[in-house]
Amino acid sequence: MNKRTHLIKPLLGMDYGVISHGKGIYLYDEEGNSFLDGCSGAVTANIGHGVSEITEAMVNQANQVSFVYRSQFTSSSAEELAERLAQSAPGDLDWVFFVNSGSEAMETALKIAIQYWQELGRPTKNKVISRWMSYHGITMGALSMSGHVIRRSRFTAMLEQYPTLSPPYCYRCTFKDHCPNCSKQYALEFEREVQRLGADTIAAFVCEPIVGAAGGAVVPPETYFQEMKAVCDRYDILFIADEVMTGIGRTGKMYAMEHWGVVPDILALGKGMSAGYTPMAATLVSDRIIQTIERGSKIVLSGHTFSANPLSASICLAVFNYIKKHNVVENAEKSGAILLRGLENLKSIYPIIGDVRGRGLLTAIEFVQDPLTKEPFALQNEVTNRFIRKCYEEGLLVYTAAGGLNGVAGDAVIVAPPLIIQEHEVQILLDKLNKGLTELVSELAAEGLYETRSIS
Repeated sequence: MNKRTHLIKPLLGMDYGVISHGKGIYLYDEEGNSFLDGCSGAVTANIGHGVSEITEAMVNQANQVSFVYRSQFTSSSAEELAERLAQSAPGDLDWVFFVNSGSEAMETALKIAIQYWQELGRPTKNKVISRWMSYHGITMGALSMSGHVIRRSRFTAMLEQYPTLSPPYCYRCTFKDHCPNCSKQYALEFEREVQRLGADTIAAFVCEPIVGAAGGAVVPPETYFQEMKAVCDRYDILFIADEVMTGIGRTGKMYAMEHWGVVPDILALGKGMSAGYTPMAATLVSDRIIQTIERGSKIVLSGHTFSANPLSASICLAVFNYIKKHNVVENAEKSGAILLRGLENLKSIYPIIGDVRGRGLLTAIEFVQDPLTKEPFALQNEVTNRFIRKCYEEGLLVYTAAGGLNGVAGDAVIVAPPLIIQEHEVQILLDKLNKGLTELVSELAAEGLYETRSIS
């Protein structure tokens, strides 16, 4: 029976367990059940739960000051965090604008890009080009940039039509006749869109280095970003990298764009920046852009009441220090390789798995009805939700990435445990996935939705 509640939860009418506490890679509910956090919540709890160094930093800062308004004061914690981020970021991403969430970080990135061209006397450059199978946030500007059909659907009439490009989705490559040497084809598609719209109307190209919730750890071809950046440079278009999910070590590099050696003009962070210990995110901006604004209006037209909050900044600093001290990024690369090998082994056992993919500890499983034709299940069969539920029953949390295939089909889950996970814990995670898969296949077969078979 549903308990009386005044809290609006993701699914109205559903009972949710009440969390008691967390420690390391585990969460515990009030009934004493333990859950291996196999997705770091929403790919957020990068250093796990209950880290004493972080709570100590919270208390220390709270004993000094918890809030100042950004137009009246700065704080040493915000200044130091900005410096640390600038030092760690690639290229000349030397300026940091703090916000409260990844959606706000992407909204700020959009506004800064458009303002930059206005400051240069080119106000017609006010559109963005983005990709389908992408998700940049739930605020209206961020959602306009997002190519997530389901999440756009209720608000389409209010949104800009920014998504036009194909995602670099190797498992179902748009340019399969050229794959895996298809990067030039994606760049040609981008260039044709620029020419169609007119380069003088386009402020920026926006993308996730690795597609997250909209498709499930979709990694592009090796030279994809070099080719796309070349188009940006050729037509005077800013490159915005959405590293809200991938940034601060998740993929085995501090920033995912480092895998390809391409430096964006603007980069958005969130999630792992605070590791879930406080709501905070950031937009990193290049010297060139800020210098232009400084020579002009001198005001970045964005901001929120809690921007650069000193309490949140001190918490993020503690997270940053923990990551460095404990070699967390290096562990993400090492444990991620072990996890991906384990997922490949599960794929060889279960034909319902069409693809496994990812970088570092951002990995995913995609389900199909037929591994040869790659035929997806219909969304109404709720294969993703069923699997999440089976894993939950085994004491494992995984994250949905359903509906990425044109918004009408496609089942996938993200497997992205805290970056502190050790080899023996990866094996526990894989064992729980195995049990969940066994239960899923049995249930679908009993309902006639899936025919069990062996991979020959």
